[in-house]
Amino acid sequence: MSHHSGWGQHPQQYGPQWGGGWIQPPPQPGVIPLRPLGPGEMVGGAFKAFRQYWKPLVGVMLAVQGAGFLLVVAAAVIGVAAASGSFAEVFAVDSDAHADSSDVATVFLALLPAGVILLLVMLLGTAAVGALCPAVVQEAVLGRTTTFRDMWRRTWSRLPSVLGAVFLTGLIAGGPAVLIYAIGIPLTIMAWDGSGTPAGVLLLVLAALSWMPVAAWLAVRFSLAPAAAVFEDLRPVAALRRSAALVKGGWWRVFGVTLLAYLVGMAGGYAIQMPFGLVGVLALFPSMLDSGAGDGVSATMVIGLIVYLACLLLGTVVSALFQLGYPQLVVSLLYVDQRMRNENLAPALVTAAYGGRTPGQDPASP
Repeated sequence: MSHHSGWGQHPQQYGPQWGGGWIQPPPQPGVIPLRPLGPGEMVGGAFKAFRQYWKPLVGVMLAVQGAGFLLVVAAAVIGVAAASGSFAEVFAVDSDAHADSSDVATVFLALLPAGVILLLVMLLGTAAVGALCPAVVQEAVLGRTTTFRDMWRRTWSRLPSVLGAVFLTGLIAGGPAVLIYAIGIPLTIMAWDGSGTPAGVLLLVLAALSWMPVAAWLAVRFSLAPAAAVFEDLRPVAALRRSAALVKGGWWRVFGVTLLAYLVGMAGGYAIQMPFGLVGVLALFPSMLDSGAGDGVSATMVIGLIVYLACLLLGTVVSALFQLGYPQLVVSLLYVDQRMRNENLAPALVTAAYGGRTPGQDPASP
């Protein structure tokens, strides 16, 4: 069945019916019931999706983030190797001496490519998660199974559109703030050395504070664009327009659910990290006892430190994966909810999930 089947509109709905009698509950082939959702159902549905589809979710996120990490490390290593002499001069200088400005400039230029690659990797990673989570939710809502290969292929096929939507959203919502910051740096320097007036800095601060609510409004208005780009195969500009249309009339609801998703993601990430940190600290106890003996560095101390660092790293990675993926799953369900509310999408999803069968009917039944 096509990825897009079920995302049209059909004139049928589930809900209260007059005339008494038993009312059929809305069908639920996947992680959510096919009707307009409450915030708790979206939060719970995202947990179900993460639990049921964790293999393709974690697999794709690890592959993307791991590849990006290796690129950044490689660029940093090449930069340090190319300017090793300047690094030695800058970081091994005596406390009474000052590093030569040419060495400082060389170090900066050597690390600049790694910094640029890091920014690009962060943008690409954000877009990849923004493409992956709607693709997973697209299957999870209908109760379909999927694989790492399918999600990898689907993510990369929609990545350019999602990347464009994310970039345009950042440019529209954050562009003026960057401009204010760029103007503010020289004005602040001029005010600091007395060649300028503090009034200019004050005006820029007021301008930045005034822009923050506008930026938040724009960010929420376009927050469903990545999901629209994946679910409906839209180009970046069309995805932004689609998001604006879906959010219209429900801005506060979209804002509240999105904020709740990120708060739950942060709390969940912290809860995930705690057991790893506890195990790491427990592994350090024997080495702490050894250090009190004053016999120098022992094998117990080394092993304890290695276990502690490994637990810390593993906990950080698992926590980061949850904090990256979970909010985007909620936002993807929010997209589905807005379409069920505004466009009566639920009957089309029922048709896609069950075909011509009645929900709950055995596929072999006539």
